[in-house]
Amino acid sequence: MKRLLATTAFLAVAVNAQAADLPAKAPYLKAPVAMVYDWTGFYLGVNAGIGVGRNNHTLTFPGFPSFEQSYLSPFGALGGVQAGYNWQTNSMFGPLVLGIEADIQGAGLRDDTTCLLTCRAVPDTSGRFDQRIDWFGTVRGRAGFANGPVLRYFTGGFAYGNVKTSITENMPLAGFPATFTSNQTRVGWTFGSGVEAALGGNWTAKIEYLYVDLGNKRDTFALGGFPQTLDSEIRQNIYRVGLNYRIGGTGAYAPLATANWTGFYLGGNFGSATARNETSLAVLGTNERFTLAPEGKIGGVQAGYNWQAANFVLGVEADIQGSTQKDNRTCVVNCQGANGTFANYDAKLPWFGTVRGRLGYSAGPTLLYATGGYAYGSVKTNINSAFLNGPVASRFSETKGGWTVGAGIETPATLFSFFGPNWTSKSEYLYIDLGSTSGIIADPGGPAVSTTKVTEHIFRSGLNYHFNSPVVAKY
Repeated sequence: MKRLLATTAFLAVAVNAQAADLPAKAPYLKAPVAMVYDWTGFYLGVNAGIGVGRNNHTLTFPGFPSFEQSYLSPFGALGGVQAGYNWQTNSMFGPLVLGIEADIQGAGLRDDTTCLLTCRAVPDTSGRFDQRIDWFGTVRGRAGFANGPVLRYFTGGFAYGNVKTSITENMPLAGFPATFTSNQTRVGWTFGSGVEAALGGNWTAKIEYLYVDLGNKRDTFALGGFPQTLDSEIRQNIYRVGLNYRIGGTGAYAPLATANWTGFYLGGNFGSATARNETSLAVLGTNERFTLAPEGKIGGVQAGYNWQAANFVLGVEADIQGSTQKDNRTCVVNCQGANGTFANYDAKLPWFGTVRGRLGYSAGPTLLYATGGYAYGSVKTNINSAFLNGPVASRFSETKGGWTVGAGIETPATLFSFFGPNWTSKSEYLYIDLGSTSGIIADPGGPAVSTTKVTEHIFRSGLNYHFNSPVVAKY
């Protein structure tokens, strides 16, 4: 028995010693589960951008068969704050996000360049316009579909703002100068679209376009004994970027690994464009100054190549666009119909293109970028006029070159599962300056010179197909 116990003890010690020589087994750990991004919750934020007015106005003299019609285009910077709440729920098309947002904006939007009613230098016979929008705000609903940390949405609702308009007329023979001023808080509606993307933690960034309609107004007044009526449309195009801090939802969200943007891509786009073309017409000793505002839809194709270093992306892109932009409502120089002196404008921008560099930063699957470079396009202006010796039809067409600058957001495109991993979608704003163009109206009573400075504001969205490895996270 003693010998058996000794043998058993020896074997136990040997087994334990052999087990001690074996490598320790690692504990079992479950693979980490990717956090699902949830847009539900409150948020606060700030924004900055620009506004471009397209406010058609008609100044009529009821006692005379004459009028002047053109666009006032208050333009300038804006900035403000916003607050809102989102609800995220499931739908047959994927995660649906519904929300409400309110914002208030300070603005420096102004047009003080318009001068009508002949604008003679000697004597100073003129009607000078000054229109300003110092502040405005909106209360809007938002609805969109979320692709994880990226939300594409439409928005619309109530808008309000302060509009100041003054006309100073200087006609010495009639006992002028005199000024009429209107200062009103207007209400109306707004709609638009945007893209918002998570940056990490509680922070998100967005790019957004809003069309703001503050209605039509009529002002009746008399200056120097002359009764007059001013009919105005108040319309603004707002382009802005913003930064939001989310309270609730997935506040601890960390961005996915940086996406792979390197390689060639091709795509298409669609959007809208508004021109703000400051124009002068020198004829018969006058120099009327006004704004042509061709507006319309645009669509086209783009191609580019990206190089990537860590999170930074450098690229080059070229695009060509067709456009329906048109302004055929402007009539200046004492319009009196077929029997008076007048100049009716029909301005078009039928196509344009750009060749740009892009510099961006990839926050997970989202690319935030700035862009700028060369721009070119067709400028067409038709003028039907009658000055001293009957009607004249003038046609001017020129291809102009200039420059462009802008910014955008590009993200994976998996909406409704229609697109594969090689597809991305983008939304961007571009400002385009095509310089100045001039034309001479060969009127028998003497030549007239029309000069226009051509600038455009573009907001568009598009899809890109990347030929490299799919635009997914690098692990």
